[in-house]
Amino acid sequence: MKSIHNRLASLLLIAGAWVSTGVHARVNDLPGGPAVNQLNLHPPVTRIAEEQHWLHWFMLIICTVVFVLVFAVMFYSIWKHRKSVGHKAQLLAEPIWVEIGWTLVPFLIVIGMALPATKVLVAQKDTTNADLTVKVTGYQWKWGYDYIKGEGEGLAFISTLDSSQRAMSDAGKPEGDNYLLKVDKAMVVPVGKKVRVITTANDVIHSFMVPAFGIKQDAIPGFVRDTWFRAEQTGDFYGQCAELCGKEHAYMPIHVKVVTAEEYTAWVAEEKKKAAALLDDPSRVWTLEDMVKRGEGVYAANCAACHQANGKGAGPIKPLDGSAIVLDTDHKKQITILLNGAANGAMPSWKQLSDTDIAAVATYTKNSWSNKTGQIVQPAEVQAERAK
Repeated sequence: MKSIHNRLASLLLIAGAWVSTGVHARVNDLPGGPAVNQLNLHPPVTRIAEEQHWLHWFMLIICTVVFVLVFAVMFYSIWKHRKSVGHKAQLLAEPIWVEIGWTLVPFLIVIGMALPATKVLVAQKDTTNADLTVKVTGYQWKWGYDYIKGEGEGLAFISTLDSSQRAMSDAGKPEGDNYLLKVDKAMVVPVGKKVRVITTANDVIHSFMVPAFGIKQDAIPGFVRDTWFRAEQTGDFYGQCAELCGKEHAYMPIHVKVVTAEEYTAWVAEEKKKAAALLDDPSRVWTLEDMVKRGEGVYAANCAACHQANGKGAGPIKPLDGSAIVLDTDHKKQITILLNGAANGAMPSWKQLSDTDIAAVATYTKNSWSNKTGQIVQPAEVQAERAK
């Protein structure tokens, strides 16, 4: 009896924990992102997405009608002509019109489905005459955006999961409707303009997907793929990497902010001012304190996901705390790895970072945790290695 009571108590505790977890995790619909109990496709904000929705229901209705008709006839025949009511199997002649019918009707159905699908597929791949071209590069585990044509040409930045989201995940306390979808820098585009998206990857296969736009394009190392969208309304729209790309796959969100033409022009002007301010003189000699402070931010945004905030690494990821290469007074060894990567891509190349940022993060690792070396890596050292 006591054992039964203990089991009942355990079940009640489990049920209570499940209910409390459900209440704690309650969220609302996220405009431009996922909805609670969402069963249908995401509400479209591009013409292509609208066509995809129409095709979805068109195909579903045709397939449902065919399914119902075929199985209705089949089950009717089985029931009506069953052996228990005296029917006997018999060989029937197959008239030519039957042969033609069951060949021609499926053929016409397939053609009726293929024509509109082909039209949409061709339109999806028509990336010509774009107003804006953005190269999207997948990294483990973040996205790089380079504006290479149109207004904003020359802008480039890395978009990574907001640090507050990582902290919530580590603590096991998800909060907010945009949990694991909030980024530090969103991709910004103007409304009503055709945006060509060129995808590639730095390490493994990623996939750039924004459901509201009806786009999903693989980003493959060494290859260039493209897609496009034209958002017809302003707002914030979310997606995620849709390819299993490693242990941090769940922390690789996409945030596209669609703004008016005037707001986009203002954003471009502001970003260019910020970019100009970040163009450090590589010949500048930094102090240890300033370099470590800058490196801390670079490390948190780009390195902590793998090497951990404490520098201990995890699994196959090597620790930086106590690393012989990090401690070595020959700075070229660490700079070479930061620029070119290592271990067949397990440690990616960080050439997209500026000379100052690479010098800063190297200095930070050399002077953090137990690595109190007092060494400073200057941007000129990185510039010299990059030029080789």
